[in-house]
Amino acid sequence: MGFDLNKLVRKNIQQLKPYSSARHEFTGKASVFLDANENAYGSPMEDEYNRYPDPLQWQLKFQLARIKGVPAENIFIGNGSDEVIDLAYRIFCDPQKDNAIICPPTYGMYEVSANINDVPVKRVNLTVSYQLDVPAILAATDANTKLLFICSPNNPTGNDMKREDVEQLLKEFPGIVIIDEAYINYSKQKTFIQELTTHPNLIVMQTLSKAWGMAALRVGLCYASMDIIDLFNKVKPPYNINEASQQMATEALANTALVNGWIREVVVQKNRVSGELANLSFVEKVHPSDANFILIKVKDAEGLYKFLAGQGIVVRNRSHEPLCGNSLRITIGTPAENKKLVQTFKQYKG
Repeated sequence: MGFDLNKLVRKNIQQLKPYSSARHEFTGKASVFLDANENAYGSPMEDEYNRYPDPLQWQLKFQLARIKGVPAENIFIGNGSDEVIDLAYRIFCDPQKDNAIICPPTYGMYEVSANINDVPVKRVNLTVSYQLDVPAILAATDANTKLLFICSPNNPTGNDMKREDVEQLLKEFPGIVIIDEAYINYSKQKTFIQELTTHPNLIVMQTLSKAWGMAALRVGLCYASMDIIDLFNKVKPPYNINEASQQMATEALANTALVNGWIREVVVQKNRVSGELANLSFVEKVHPSDANFILIKVKDAEGLYKFLAGQGIVVRNRSHEPLCGNSLRITIGTPAENKKLVQTFKQYKG
């Protein structure tokens, strides 16, 4: 039996008549725009921000399409990946009836967004080696399971999920599989974007916040079938990405050489920091990482966290997460920041 997207979409979303903005109704060229109740005199800023932005961000999508090798029509741009997560719940999950599966330890917004949308969550923990427990995920799936979230490379553990496990779930999971590739630029594993034509139930999330260094702009990327993208565009607010973010992101995407240089430097620094910390007596394990951060297990995570904070160094204490007892997540910084981190670690008397 083939995949049927309509069986997964909420009935009210199928019947929804989306808001039609002025920029949706007229997309041609004109010299006088008197359709959107804008301030025709301009704005107090040098740049012209008095007009509403492109609601579908086509110039940014065309730039992404050239880089990623996918049609612009297969791209959705969200106000951060968090908007993509929220829209997925709103499109596919009836509150209190349908459910989603997450695989802790993982990115916390999957569950927070589910709670906001009143969607029950089933937690299927990763294995002790931080990999997907495929049999347990499939066993937890029922007739009302609509979404499965997979973070790869995973946050906070840093490792890629085994590709064969993800591929098995894409074939056997009856709902929508959302693969969060926020850290894919640092990984040797290939993106799943090229699998969109093979798996109609696949959504791939990426972001410009990490490797591209544009966290303040809030630009989340979503790749999926045109049918799924149409649903996202139907439900999203009309102007979810502001003009400044569209312009700056489009310009930044032209400078891939700079970003690739940063990525290579982060990998070098990550290996250096990991090696230095692994030699310290109170560091029990530095987990292998395919991201721009490392997860380390220590004897007293809370004590070390407070010591680092007292020296002006802020990391994340992930000890409350499943399988992450006494563990700190540390982002790889600049060479100077990493040097200070290592020196401070060596001063700790834990």
